[in-house]
This record gives sequence, structure tokens and C-alpha cells, in this order.
Amino acid sequence: MRGVVFDGEQVRVVQDLEVRPPGPGEVLVAVVAAGLCHSDLSVVNGTIPFPTPVVLGHEGAGVVEAVGPGVTHVVPGDHVALSTLANCGACPDCDRGRPTMCRKAIGMPGRPFSRGGRGGEPLFQFAANSSFAERTVVKAVQAVKIPDTVPLTSAALIGCGVLTGVGAVLNRARVDRGENVVVIGTGGIGLNVLQGARIAGATTIVAVDTNPAKEPTALRFGATHFLASTDGVREILPTGADHVFECVGHTGLVRTAIDLLDRHGQAVLLGMTAPKAEATFAPAAMFLDKSILGCRYGSSRPQKDIPLYAELYRTGRLLLDELVTATYPVEEFARAAEDAERGKVARAVLTF
Repeated sequence: MRGVVFDGEQVRVVQDLEVRPPGPGEVLVAVVAAGLCHSDLSVVNGTIPFPTPVVLGHEGAGVVEAVGPGVTHVVPGDHVALSTLANCGACPDCDRGRPTMCRKAIGMPGRPFSRGGRGGEPLFQFAANSSFAERTVVKAVQAVKIPDTVPLTSAALIGCGVLTGVGAVLNRARVDRGENVVVIGTGGIGLNVLQGARIAGATTIVAVDTNPAKEPTALRFGATHFLASTDGVREILPTGADHVFECVGHTGLVRTAIDLLDRHGQAVLLGMTAPKAEATFAPAAMFLDKSILGCRYGSSRPQKDIPLYAELYRTGRLLLDELVTATYPVEEFARAAEDAERGKVARAVLTF
């Protein structure tokens, strides 16, 4: 079968990929569509260290082909969105409704893929998902049933970009009605933060991006104002912002996000910086009850949140189709990656 493989030096679309059958508590999914996220590209450029060779992809949707023993919540033929969260379901964090903090959901990548037939080279699975393959095996908790009426090319984006962006607003920051929000960076994550703020009832939502071409899309997703620089934020919010979301992963912008806060404001860090990058800020600025919040995967509970977002999509409150700027057959991965790197797409979607 086809898949996108990074061997540590180059990315190739291969034709001879194989995946093992599902074991107990696992699901085999025929992937129909997969979103190209910057996290995939960050593995390639080294920003996210990951063992190789690896099958890329972590944002996808498809159809269940088979289930292993003990799986009852999905059956062959069900449409599912895939989560990257392979949490155990039994630890104290899972029991408290914090699956993103489950230690078994972080690291420890498996190798369900191989090349070269029986006894061939094993390949790692990226983010417990590897949606850039025609078929993948995931833990049952990662396969979330969605209505057949949600197009799979749109549903593919729920599993990372939507969960991260909307979840950061609703679950982590808990933005309330009437509050104001600043979003720095309006890529795939930033757009979902914008619509999360809109859904939450924020009244002033300022989008900041150096690319002026992104303004119409930002306004469509929920921004009330668009700026090409953070310099103008204080003109709109003289006392500062209740919430600032940094969605770029730039250490200087982390400092900027903190500086833009009002009293009791929160800076939420979503952009992925290099592992050893450091940011600085003035601690004295924090004494007015300001907070800096990290956020992993939108503090999401995928089995609850994905159906919720699918319902919000069905009722017209959550935009998914509009996120899909372009679709590419998986063989055109290189072109999709180039378009994503140049900022030409909100989200590129690979199809099988």
C-alpha cells in the first residue's frame, strides 16, 4: 500500500508499505483523507525529534476495516476521525478526564508498519497515528465514530487542528462570554482558535498575521479585527487582552503575548518551538494575576470533543469545509508540503 515515509534524510511516497492486523483493543482504519499539519513538517526539519524510519501523518479520517478483540464502540464500515491520543484510560489522569496528561499517551512509539514483505524493515508510527498511509492501526480509544454526513476530507482536520485550536479556547483557557482574545498567527491552529473564541462568545477577537492575504479567512472564522503586526493591538484593547494565543512558535512572540495581557490575563502557548529554545519575560509583569499556560492537544477529550465538534459542524457553528484550502493525491505530497511551507493553504489535505 501507499504511504509517506521519512527515513531521517528524505521524504518519499512508497508503494510497498504494510501494516499488521489489529490486535486486542485496536482498530484497522482505511484512511480516506489526512490533513498536512506543520508538526509533520517539523519532524522532517528536526524541530520535533522522532525516531526513523517513520510513517508520517497524524490528522486523518477514514472507514473502519476491522477491529480487534474487545472493541465494541465501532464496527467495520463506521466512519471515524482519528485522534493522536493513545491514552490508557485507567491512570489517575485519565480518570480525572485529562487524557492529554496520560503518560502512556506520550512517547513510546510503536512499529506496526513494515516494508519488504514478511520479515521486512519495521517502521515507526508517528504520534500513534500515521495517517499518511492507506491503512493504519490505532488503539480503540483513538478511533472516534462520526456521522456519515460529515465529509471525510473535512473530518480529517478535527483530529489535530480543530481539537488543538478550539480545545485550547474551550478547555484550557475557558474563554467566557464578553471577553476579548488576541490570536497571533492565523494558520491552521490559529483559525481554529479564532472560531473557538467566536463559539465561546468572545466579543473582540483580534487576529494578527504578517500575511495580509489571510485577512478575509480570519474574519470569516471569527476575527473582529485583523492586524499585520501586534503593534496595533493596544489601540483596539487599550488595557490589554483577557487571552492571547501564540500560535507561531516564536520565542519573541511568547514575550509579546505576555506583554499584551490585561490584569488577570492568560497567555496560551500553542506554537511549537525548538525543544531547547528559551523565551524571556519580566516576572514583575505577572504580579497582576497574569498566567502563562501551556496546552497539549487542546486539553482535549477526543471521545467527547470530536462528536461535539461534528455536531457543531452539522448545525453550522463550526467551520470545517472552509479549512480545506486544497486537496492533493498522496503522490503529490511534495507539492502539498511546499504550498504549506509558503503559507498558500490554511490546510492541505492528502487523499487516498
